[in-house]
Amino acid sequence: MRSWSLLLTLVLTLAACKPESAAVEVRPVRAVVVDPKSIPDNRQAVGEVKPRYESDLSFRVTGKLVARRVDVGAVVKKGDILASLDVVDFQNRLRSAEADVAAAEAALVETQSTETRLGKLLKNGWTPQASYDTALHNLQTAEAKLAAAKANLALVRDQLNYTELKADFDGVITSVGAEAGQNVSAGQMVVKLARLTDKDGVFNIAETALLDHRTEGAEVIVWPLSNPQLTIEGVVREISPIADSTTRTYTVKVTLKNPPRSILFGMSIGSRWKSNPALVVTLPLSALFEKNGAPAVWVFDRKSGSATLKAVTVARYDADTVVIASGLAKGDIVVTAGINTLREGEKVRLADAAPTGSTEK
Repeated sequence: MRSWSLLLTLVLTLAACKPESAAVEVRPVRAVVVDPKSIPDNRQAVGEVKPRYESDLSFRVTGKLVARRVDVGAVVKKGDILASLDVVDFQNRLRSAEADVAAAEAALVETQSTETRLGKLLKNGWTPQASYDTALHNLQTAEAKLAAAKANLALVRDQLNYTELKADFDGVITSVGAEAGQNVSAGQMVVKLARLTDKDGVFNIAETALLDHRTEGAEVIVWPLSNPQLTIEGVVREISPIADSTTRTYTVKVTLKNPPRSILFGMSIGSRWKSNPALVVTLPLSALFEKNGAPAVWVFDRKSGSATLKAVTVARYDADTVVIASGLAKGDIVVTAGINTLREGEKVRLADAAPTGSTEK
């Protein structure tokens, strides 16, 4: 009996010494309450006015440039003479070609007379067939030589005309590539001519600014930096498919609609996308997580008191915030701090829950 009493006492003593089970810790988190708002896209880009159509004008023949009649900024009309080559060599070639034509015509007349005379003699039996065949061959050769001489004469005349460089359309000179006294080759740029009526705004835009505007035809508002009150509507005409290897930006060309005459080539201009503000959610960058390679955020479930990972669509990234386009509803509570160690379904409690857009406490 005594042994049973000692055993019971020992069991009670051990039970008293056993530590109590530790309470499950509920982690406090910081959060914001989702409140979608209309946020205009105020991002701007700076670019330059450039001509949409710009042609390198050059001579079709090689020669010495004796006169360039226009400088940069000159406004010209279609058919105006812009530059001239030395014509002495071309005039000599023309005279030589004219002489070749005259000689070929004289030879043709002689061979025609011979062929006619021998043809009559052959008909009457006074000359052999071989003699007439030779005369006929000489006539055909003379005709071919005259045709070749005339073709060469036409070519030389064209070359003489090519010694004058003329404007192909109305426009303005934007660059020059040769000076008087310089020997220029065929195809070498002498002047650049741009159309005055067609102007583009050219911008280098970062990838983040193109996330919502990757299609041509998007509308843009443009203004000269010297006069921001003067706004011009434009339409995206071309977006480069490849980023610049140095700046990692994309070249975007915007066709300006009815630009005023005060908008000149080379002028610095600003631009922004013309779009209706959409309801979006702005969150701190610290709230963004990743789920299966896609962006996501931790949302607090009021009923279970736990954190749940929810996929979202990012509209754009700003300096210290991220703009969410979809995936969240008004009233959702998004965890903004300590998200890297959270687990799906983990119990948490809110340290605070400030509305989105306000400063967290």
